[in-house]
Amino acid sequence: MNFLEEKTLTETYHFKGKIINLRVDDVELPDGSTSIREIIEHPGGVCVAALTADGRLPFVRQFRYPYKEVVTELPAGKLERGEDPLDAVKRELAEEVGAHGANWRSMGKLYPSPGYCGEIIHLYACDIDIAGESHPDEGEFLEVEYIALADAVQMALDGKLPDAKTQTLVLKLWAESQQKNH
Repeated sequence: MNFLEEKTLTETYHFKGKIINLRVDDVELPDGSTSIREIIEHPGGVCVAALTADGRLPFVRQFRYPYKEVVTELPAGKLERGEDPLDAVKRELAEEVGAHGANWRSMGKLYPSPGYCGEIIHLYACDIDIAGESHPDEGEFLEVEYIALADAVQMALDGKLPDAKTQTLVLKLWAESQQKNH
């Protein structure tokens, strides 16, 4: 065992839901002592920064119940168990924005809260090839707004985009664009 690794002794599920499961694990720490870990299992998600030819990104505004507020985010969604992340992100872009992308590329992975949640969000960027009308899932209510990349960067820096995946992807796309210009 690596000197930083923890060994799982037991896993006890306390809740199994449609999206998440909650379990409490007994673990052995690297020094041989024991502790518990509360874990949220999540199938993962995807997020996309889809750039238009004139340098704008589509954002979706939707009510996020845990925060009791409307949040501005890049198009994103939950992975179905076993689903390929690239297939999922293409589906989400089409559903939420009505767009199809070209020149798809991975922008890495994001661990939203690694202390207790196993969710992994797969980040992507693309160029918008075809834009149309959104067709959200049943029960999903959102509005689409296009924002220039430079304005989105400033919004992230000003705290107007509190969503972690959105901040990360906007700033990564900006950094990528700056590297291409140098």
